[in-house]
Amino acid sequence: MTYRQRLTLFLAIDSVIVLTAIFFSRFLVSADIHVLTPPIVLSSLVILISHHLFSIKFKLYKKAWEYASIGELIVILKVVTISILCAGVIQEVLLEDIYFRLLVVTWLIHVLSICGSRFCWRMFRDTYLLKATDKKKTLIVGAGSAGTMIVRQLLKNSNSKLQPVGFIDDDPKKQYLDIMGIPVIGGLGQIQQAVKEYEIENIVIAIPSLRKKELNTIAHACTKTNVKTQIIPMLEDLMTGKVSINEFRDVKVEDLLGREPVHLDIDSISEYVTGKTVLVTGAGGSIGSEVCRQISKFSPGKLILLGHGENSIYSIEMELRESFGHSSIEFITEIADLQDQQKILTVVGKHRPHVIYHAAAHKHVPLMERNPEEAVKNNLMGTRNIAEAANWHGVETFVMISTDKAVNPTSVMGATKRLAEMVIQDLNTKSKTKFVAVRFGNVLGSRGSVIPLFKKQIEKGGPVTVTHPEMIRYFMTIPEASRLVIQAGAVAQGGEIFVLDMGDPVKIVDLARNLITLSGHSIEDIGIEFSGIRPGEKLFEELLKPDEVHDQQVFPKIYVGKTTPGVYRSEIDELIVQTSLLDANTLRAKLLYYTNEYQAQEQLVTVPS
Repeated sequence: MTYRQRLTLFLAIDSVIVLTAIFFSRFLVSADIHVLTPPIVLSSLVILISHHLFSIKFKLYKKAWEYASIGELIVILKVVTISILCAGVIQEVLLEDIYFRLLVVTWLIHVLSICGSRFCWRMFRDTYLLKATDKKKTLIVGAGSAGTMIVRQLLKNSNSKLQPVGFIDDDPKKQYLDIMGIPVIGGLGQIQQAVKEYEIENIVIAIPSLRKKELNTIAHACTKTNVKTQIIPMLEDLMTGKVSINEFRDVKVEDLLGREPVHLDIDSISEYVTGKTVLVTGAGGSIGSEVCRQISKFSPGKLILLGHGENSIYSIEMELRESFGHSSIEFITEIADLQDQQKILTVVGKHRPHVIYHAAAHKHVPLMERNPEEAVKNNLMGTRNIAEAANWHGVETFVMISTDKAVNPTSVMGATKRLAEMVIQDLNTKSKTKFVAVRFGNVLGSRGSVIPLFKKQIEKGGPVTVTHPEMIRYFMTIPEASRLVIQAGAVAQGGEIFVLDMGDPVKIVDLARNLITLSGHSIEDIGIEFSGIRPGEKLFEELLKPDEVHDQQVFPKIYVGKTTPGVYRSEIDELIVQTSLLDANTLRAKLLYYTNEYQAQEQLVTVPS
């Protein structure tokens, strides 16, 4: 129905209501009052005209009455009251008297009739039309303002596929009450019972201010029901307008880590990034690309995306240009291999970056066990090349992204990353550039993460393969890791090995169970198999050795390790030269010997400038 058709219909309905109200009020008050006398006819016309004028003024005819609520009732009260007051003024002027009882009864009948005409459609719609549609019965966890807003949105949206049938809330003051006609069934302990009793097909967690640990508890209670569980956006996203309250998403395994969001020191980061030239190696990788996204938020003058894979570099370039095309950032791509020393020197010399984030590395432990020479070339030689180029061209800050596997390494990958840490630590002693490394554990969602593998196995119907039932790892999300890497660069003094607070370690088997249940399957249906520890893997990773732990944080979630370089320059030179000549077993043995036996020594690596 068009607006003009609606307006015509409401004008006709309200005209009948106003005149009927006056007519019936005359019988209820006194039969002696003749409605056809000029004063009464005039006052009736005043009520009618005033009602229409003020209805237009207060936009009463523009309301969508299928969504009527208390706000619309207040508007009706205003319009009717003002109309009756206008009639009273006319009666006082013409009759020098006011029929108070007549006007009061007219007001009452007027209000009831107008409200009834408007709300009856909504009652019919909610009672019959919506219930007749094929909607999923939905349980709302959280009967606060967010939960109430969601229910209102779902009820008024005829296209929604969800039908709210109950609330869950631990607040005893709300339990067993009805909110917008929807009962508050009980607390978290009643979720499974509510799912069975009300035949729930969907659960929505509607508490945007939840802390991570609280969300973890609620999500676990929901996933036990094997019903699809969704969550509304976090409070910060709602406040910034990124998303709306009714944009639900599935609960992700990242939500169950129990980690609180990272709050950055915006001023310190802006001081060393905004307007500067920043170079990111491995810019097409999981961590490198996220570092680029986070850095772009601080408006660097120029961002150089350096990587070996052309497709991944092209993808991140296009994404950044689309997201930050309105800004003045100059995005430059460089396809280069870190093993090509001359090329790296040329790139750094051409762009003269103020800051370098070195994220490029081979990270897959089993693959590097089978190809140790490639780990040495990329992780050790590549780091030395980009670090020496930074030193040569006077880069202000160099941040290398390392790994927890560099602590007491049992793998080729961990050993090469520890040797790379030693290289930049030594360079820091003779350079104006601030060289630092940042260690952290596994990153959820990265290319080497177990999450993509588990998801593929679940999609195929299982089983999910876990190496060992006691395998434990530290986890954080890609955005959090990238933000802390950027923050570490801002607080760097030079020579530090920063260690990120990874929170509590997580059993891989628990991660697999969570992912299975979050996917809407039961663990029995998918199954979990243990394949055995692979070469180079540990049951439990460390971020620092016991004698390296430094209790004081330099920034929330960032610590400094008391590590020292420990091998001679000649040994690293010899190792790099012999890499292609040694067999895999001998090379692997040398790497582990250098990083484990020689770490206790106080000699420094000497790398000529």
